[in-house]
Amino acid sequence: MRSVRGWVRDTAGGLPRAFWYLWAGTLINRLGSFVLIFLAVYLTSERGFSELQAGVVLGLWGAGGTVGTLAGGTLADRWGRRPTLLTAHLGAAAMMLGLGLARELWAIAVGAFLLGMFAEAARPAFSAMMVDVVPERDRLRAFSLNYWALNLGFACAAILAGFAAQADYLLLFIVNAVTTTATAVIIFRKVRESAPARTAVKLTGTPAAPGGLRTALTDRVFLVFAGLNLLLALIFMQHISMLPIAMGQDGLSPATYGSVIALNGVLIVVGQLFVPRLIRGRSRSHVLALAALITGIGFGLTAFAEVAWFYALTVLIWTLGEMLNSPSNSTLIAELSPSTLRGRYAGVFSLSWSLASFAAPIAGGWVQQNLGNSVLWLGCGALAGFVAIAQLLSGPARERRAAALRAASAPAAQPDTPAASSTGTPDDAAPATEPLVAPLPPAQATAAAITPTRNGVTTTG
Repeated sequence: MRSVRGWVRDTAGGLPRAFWYLWAGTLINRLGSFVLIFLAVYLTSERGFSELQAGVVLGLWGAGGTVGTLAGGTLADRWGRRPTLLTAHLGAAAMMLGLGLARELWAIAVGAFLLGMFAEAARPAFSAMMVDVVPERDRLRAFSLNYWALNLGFACAAILAGFAAQADYLLLFIVNAVTTTATAVIIFRKVRESAPARTAVKLTGTPAAPGGLRTALTDRVFLVFAGLNLLLALIFMQHISMLPIAMGQDGLSPATYGSVIALNGVLIVVGQLFVPRLIRGRSRSHVLALAALITGIGFGLTAFAEVAWFYALTVLIWTLGEMLNSPSNSTLIAELSPSTLRGRYAGVFSLSWSLASFAAPIAGGWVQQNLGNSVLWLGCGALAGFVAIAQLLSGPARERRAAALRAASAPAAQPDTPAASSTGTPDDAAPATEPLVAPLPPAQATAAAITPTRNGVTTTG
């Protein structure tokens, strides 16, 4: 019993109250995340669209997300994390109802674009707030616990949505809108603004700079890391877009797909409580490379799947890769983001997921329709192998950049605690002033040093 209590304390103890409110919002939101899981099935089976048309609609969801992540990241830093999250969640809830009631292809396409925009605008603000309220030493635990909540909700939602879809597809949209609104209520009632005050310090040999979105967009090593995540995300997104269609072509029902894909969430719920300990202290480049390799094996084997148990086996394999990939990604985002630019950096990194959400279903739909399932899934495996090699080659530069940022901010920085908001001082910490770290020029970035979740840290879709 003592060992169990000690394990619980080591896993979840000591985290600030604000984190647990965010965690609860994540869990509630994901419990109702029906729409995106079954949107491809809904469009092809209920609305009679082709695989390519369904891919285009899902792609427009990703295109809207591209706009949303950039806008959400900028607003999170300029306007504040809390108002950005509230606007994004309430807007997403309204768009879900509109999408569920739309009938014409053009209306569904517009609704998918707007839903993606609002849903993805929440991602960078949520990520930035998590980093704000959790001290650096506890962030790996915090992101792992949040990822656990994401997948506990996803596992339940995938099973429930499969049966709800057989009753009435509109029910999927209604439930998703309700849970998204509930998350907004939790943020409004319990979470205070956490954005740090803006000050500036400079790295040795570089001038102080106010920073901005341009800072993240010109950070070469950060962009390389985000680009590799984009390639891996193109593979991951096939589980939402093309996998349900492939299973349907093999005569498997939406409920079967829901049960199979729920294994992804169940495995993460169990395994993610132990993964942080397994990867702690290990080279993140090696962990990310191994994650990409395992992911490629899982998706590649889908080319040979025809029955439910084989599909389930492939899901179990690539889920292991996802479990290794997500915590390492999250901690790197935090380490490579200047404190007052966290929203923008998280927004640019989230852009890789949004671009994948746009490109993956369109490209996957075209390949599946014209070249067949085997080419699609084996191509995913080959692409993942390339990512694994690239992670090994680019890893040392990321670690040097993270070390340089820590060294530059250490003299002037105080512990990561949220600043006082207009509504008062947060429960968990006193106000603090955090530094803005100017980026290294490209030449120094190369020589001296030089990144930032499931499809994100939070998903309102």
